[in-house]
Amino acid sequence: LHDSQALIPLVDAIPPIRSRRGPRRRRPGKLHGDKAYDHRFIRAYLRRRQIPARIARRGVESSQRLGRHRWVIERTVAWLGGFRR
Repeated sequence: LHDSQALIPLVDAIPPIRSRRGPRRRRPGKLHGDKAYDHRFIRAYLRRRQIPARIARRGVESSQRLGRHRWVIERTVAWLGGFRR
C-alpha cells in the first residue's frame, strides 16, 4: 500500500488531544509531507478537515525545506524497525 493511500485512515485515527484549557483538539495543527503526498484527493481531504498542509509540489518545489522534518520521522521509523529484529 502506498503511503499516500494510508494517510487518510491515519489522520482519521488520531484521537482527540486533551488540552489544559478549552475543548479537545480533534485535528493536527499542521501536516508536513514530501512529494509522494502531492495528490488532489489528499489536498482536498485536508482542506475539508481544515488542516494546513506543507506538501512539496511535484516538479516545482525542492524537498530540501521539508527534509529537516522528514529526517526525524525517517529516523524514528528506522529506530522502531531495529527493535523489531
